[in-house]
Amino acid sequence: MAQIEALVTEALASLIDPDTGKTYVSARAVRNIRATDTVLSLDVVLSYPARSRFADIVDTFGHALADVAQGRRIDITVSSQITSHAVQRGVPLLPGVKNIIAVASGKGGVGKSTTAANLALALAGEGARVGILDADIYGPSQPLMMGLQGRRPTVTDGKSMLPVINHGIQTMSIGYLVDTDQAMVWRGPMVSQALQQLLNDTQWDNLDYLIIDLPPGTGDIQLTLAQKVPVTGALIVTTPQDIALLDARKGLKMFEKVGVPILGLIENMAIHICSSCGHEEHIFGEGGAARMAADYHVDVLGSLPLDIGIRLAADEGIPTVAADPEGRIASIYKAIARKVAVRVGEKAQDFSGKFPKIVIQNN
Repeated sequence: MAQIEALVTEALASLIDPDTGKTYVSARAVRNIRATDTVLSLDVVLSYPARSRFADIVDTFGHALADVAQGRRIDITVSSQITSHAVQRGVPLLPGVKNIIAVASGKGGVGKSTTAANLALALAGEGARVGILDADIYGPSQPLMMGLQGRRPTVTDGKSMLPVINHGIQTMSIGYLVDTDQAMVWRGPMVSQALQQLLNDTQWDNLDYLIIDLPPGTGDIQLTLAQKVPVTGALIVTTPQDIALLDARKGLKMFEKVGVPILGLIENMAIHICSSCGHEEHIFGEGGAARMAADYHVDVLGSLPLDIGIRLAADEGIPTVAADPEGRIASIYKAIARKVAVRVGEKAQDFSGKFPKIVIQNN
């Protein structure tokens, strides 16, 4: 058995995971190598959701093992195993949630909420269990984007609420608890308390990722998030426009100061393609996110076009990834989602939830 394991490992040593840039062997994704007279089998366990990749991985491994199998049937099982990863020091993990990803922007109007909704759907489409917390208390938009406007969460015990679900995504928002035209005239402490209640009083059901759609800016909500919410990492959404990049830089520096890792940048509205003639034009500038990424040593995880279909789909309550899951725009969101999940998967794991609590009593 040791010999066949060595032969299999050698045959697979050069296979590189296109999402991580590392070999499957070095990432310890190849497990449970087994061989009988008729079957050669193994498991490939990824640290991130990538259901759309599974078939390609099976084919790639099958070709690589053809000679080693020596006539045996090759049986390859591919799966994803998503674990909890490190957060800010001293902040406990949230029950029912493995990883929290904050989606932020320095200013409004850059498509942050639309990006958050589509990333959540893309992660779910790749096989993860995903939720969205709409942290914009003053201007909640996720109920409309997720097709849940007018819905109310179910209260289970007089305090806890069940998340409102659509498109396979667990969601919570202040928009479910107030009338659509009601203005939230609250000071900062009340807003911060509302965020914590929405987060902690919701019975999240075994989420791999909770996406928090932050309001624009660097105010009370962002500070509360950094100090009291176990955030695995943050994404910064911007456009190529200089004025948007100025505020995006402030958002990035804020997360750095409070010890929340930056997973990367997402450039929205990068290019406009005329629906009539096909002419391409960089309406908001070109290369801004790349320059910012170089300045702060982070990565641009993807660029999205200025496409009327993205806006229409969100307004109709069926974001692009749900409305056209095999389309060109959805494929961009899915590629970004895999990169985000890979960044999370590369962080140190958090094992605190696996250890029992020890109570010392003086009898």
